[in-house]
Amino acid sequence: MKAYFIGSGIGALAGAAFLIRDGGIDGRDITIFEKHLPFGGSLDGAALPDGSYSLRGGRMLTTDHYECTWDLLSTIPGASDPTKTIRDETIAFNKVHVAHSQARLVDKNRHKVDVSTMGFTMQDRLELVRLTEASEDKLGKSRITDWLSPPFFTTNFWYMWQTTFAFQPWHSAVEFKRYLHRFMNEFPRIETLAGVKRTVFNQYDAIVKPLTTWLEDHGVKLVGGVDVTDIAIVTDAGKHCVKQLTLKEADKISTVDLGDRDLVFFQNGSMTDATSLGTHDAPPSRLTKQDSQGWTLWETIAAGRPEFGNPASFNASIPESCWESFTVTCRNPRFFDAMQAFSGNEAGTGGLITFTESNWLMSIVLYHQPHFLDQPGDVQVFWGYALHPDRIGNFVPKAMADCGGADILKELCGHLNFDMSVFENATCVPCRLPYITSMFMPREKSDRPLPVPANSKNLAFVSQFVEIPDDVVFTVEYSVRAAQMAVYQLLDIKRTIPPITRHDKSFRVLLDTVEKAFA
Repeated sequence: MKAYFIGSGIGALAGAAFLIRDGGIDGRDITIFEKHLPFGGSLDGAALPDGSYSLRGGRMLTTDHYECTWDLLSTIPGASDPTKTIRDETIAFNKVHVAHSQARLVDKNRHKVDVSTMGFTMQDRLELVRLTEASEDKLGKSRITDWLSPPFFTTNFWYMWQTTFAFQPWHSAVEFKRYLHRFMNEFPRIETLAGVKRTVFNQYDAIVKPLTTWLEDHGVKLVGGVDVTDIAIVTDAGKHCVKQLTLKEADKISTVDLGDRDLVFFQNGSMTDATSLGTHDAPPSRLTKQDSQGWTLWETIAAGRPEFGNPASFNASIPESCWESFTVTCRNPRFFDAMQAFSGNEAGTGGLITFTESNWLMSIVLYHQPHFLDQPGDVQVFWGYALHPDRIGNFVPKAMADCGGADILKELCGHLNFDMSVFENATCVPCRLPYITSMFMPREKSDRPLPVPANSKNLAFVSQFVEIPDDVVFTVEYSVRAAQMAVYQLLDIKRTIPPITRHDKSFRVLLDTVEKAFA
């Protein structure tokens, strides 16, 4: 049996690990093809040639959820201490660096907002309960705004929930409901982010590099610079079977023929497709799927096969799925010192800080340092993002999408009333992400394929664009769970997949949630 992965995101890396660990497959029989290096897909993080750093995103973990992820990471040696697994390393790190935000929201007067109350009216509470209890069939393709009135979107709760998980009012009511249920135990502590856990370093250094090392040690072939441009599928007796892959490497076209027992795992769609980096002085380019061709293969194989999903539901409206992030490399401690004095949190303990009056709806987070394995001792790195990059800034008279990093730092200093000297010799690298919340777009249930469609013989989907009942997209867990489900089903593995923890069924959680909602 040979196994081929199209894409090298965390779903593919996890799937390869499950094939070896639980399926008994020889790693030498597994190949992972990746068009864009480095391996790891959206879990990226790297030093740039000028010595500054760039992260497209920052991911939060939680030990109360992410059941399949912790199952996987309990196998892989850690980045800072190979005698410990990534799971044990992460748990130990978070026991020392405990999250408890003291400045979750900041208003236009640079005052820390009192977030002891969620700010709900009785109408807000009733509407939220109505949405939470509605069936997914009833919610259908509706948007959050179809269920909640305008005042709801000015509450403390919405500002915190929205920016923690990157929701927009026009996103899917189904996905919002799923989040409310999946993370109900986070509701009573949303203002402190006490449930958030972080890895020792950024997720590329802390998860991807150790995982790829483990796979390579087991003989897995990670092949970069290769674009899989076609999947030849033959349908016989109602069953779809992949017979051939077409590869493009530079200008060379080749094919891989599949045997009867061979398997293909496809990462359909990408939330970081067509991303582009700007510089300290120039904004990112405005790329689309026409530039990247990142959705083409899914669109091709889904045509005429509704069981393979409907990518158009997710990639048809960049203005509704786009936001912009930025990574700041500080070469003096002034900004971190000023933020610690202002927030009351040491770096790595405060989580997101959101500026509620920001036209861009900007948030930042200061990580524990160093955040990169190769980071010099006199350098500090933090990350931020804005949900409305198309809007004119409060302190910079242009849209964030038209700003280089220097303008972004000027806007940030305006919200904090800091002198620009705190960023002397700093470098800010903006990143445009046109499809970053595409998985939140309103959809029909059938728009996402199952990890293994019922009529598929040897093709599985492992991505943020598959259908897993009760779980939530835009998480590492979703890709890992999809991979585990796909591998176990295709190999008929009898080991139980870790079930989703139903905190929404806990009487204690329900009681705490009601108490918080009425605070």
